[in-house]
Amino acid sequence: MTAAGRPAGQGSGQSRETGQDTGAGEIAGAGETAGAGETAGAGEIAGAGQTAGAGQTARAGGLVLVDKPAGLTSHDVVARIRRLAGTRRVGHAGTLDPMATGVLVIGVEKATRLLGHLALTEKEYSATIRLGQATDTDDADGQIVAEASAAGVTEAALDAATAALTGEIQQVPPGYSAIKVAGKRAYRLARQGAAPDLAARTVTVRSFTIAGVRRLGGLLDVDVAVTCSSGTYIRALARDLGAALGVGGYLTMLRRTRVGPYEIGQARTLDQLVASFAMIPLADAAASAFPRLDLTEDEAHAVSHGGRLRAWPGGTAGPVAAFAPDGSLIALLTEEAGQARPLAVFVP
Repeated sequence: MTAAGRPAGQGSGQSRETGQDTGAGEIAGAGETAGAGETAGAGEIAGAGQTAGAGQTARAGGLVLVDKPAGLTSHDVVARIRRLAGTRRVGHAGTLDPMATGVLVIGVEKATRLLGHLALTEKEYSATIRLGQATDTDDADGQIVAEASAAGVTEAALDAATAALTGEIQQVPPGYSAIKVAGKRAYRLARQGAAPDLAARTVTVRSFTIAGVRRLGGLLDVDVAVTCSSGTYIRALARDLGAALGVGGYLTMLRRTRVGPYEIGQARTLDQLVASFAMIPLADAAASAFPRLDLTEDEAHAVSHGGRLRAWPGGTAGPVAAFAPDGSLIALLTEEAGQARPLAVFVP
């Protein structure tokens, strides 16, 4: 491959965030949002069939499914939702880079406590990978650093290379990511010319399928669909696909089409939210994302005060949403040593 230094595409002008998909420790969760004392207490509670307008945030909170546009950081979107909801207690369940579009799950008020658990759910993406060039950021916002003709890459070779990147794999995150190294973000070190050597992480790529191929001289644009676990970087898949084929590769388009149970068809643009701001109420959001456990009055009272219960029959991997007899969400519970322990309590 020959070295080069040309820009791969139009940069967004925005600082890079954590990557296409982040784990629970990299989201803007409860630790990065305003505390309960900063909520907009004067707002009205939005019921299941109501929407909350600007300055009318629901005290119980809820989820907002945003179809993020290209050019905005995830934190830009959070800032806009704060203004629309009338509260600073807002976070997101997994970053999208500025160039990426698609489903961004936003939590408002008490729903921010769901975000760390939603961030761990499976994701789906549609993407375009350009083969024949490599960039320093592994996407089109970076500088082209190497080139090699992809004219000889066959569809059979593509199929074999994507198959090798499917399943449980070891993936090295991009150097331009928000992973911390000695207390500093990797992307900051990379910008200073001291890109760190990041350790590989175990991720699961459930499917990595080719949807289309376009030949552009010595370049090859490959449209793909990816279903993967939390923590998977689609930029790294593009990089590793190009490396496996010996021609280099980077991401030119990324759209997240699903986060757990929430699909792109449910998401709304920022313009739509400005015209009519709406949230999925907290209880409905939890019921759609987690297995449901109905409690008795006594159990609900115990759990609401941090108490533990006997584990539910059969057990369930991951959190369950526990509801009071009146249908209100009490807590997320997890099984631990034969007991059901609260992960997050949503009452009072």
